Amino acid sequence: MTVGSKVKQTMITLKGAESTLRLYSLQEQDKKAKGIYRESFEAVDGIVQDLKKRIKFLEYEEPQYKSN
Repeated sequence: MTVGSKVKQTMITLKGAESTLRLYSLQEQDKKAKGIYRESFEAVDGIVQDLKKRIKFLEYEEPQYKSN
C-alpha cells in the first residue's frame, strides 16, 4: 500500500467517523452531549480538510499517487 493510498484510506475512515458523530449529535437529547458531539465532528472535519490538502500535495509532488 502506497503512502497516498494510506492517507486516502485514513480520510475515508475519518469521514465515516464524522458522519457517525454528526448522526449522534442529531439524535442526542441532552444539550451538553449534543454539543460535545458537534465539537467532535467539527474537529474531525478540520482534520479531513487538512488531509485533502495533503492528498493534493502528494498528487502534485508524486503523480503516481494520483487517482485514476
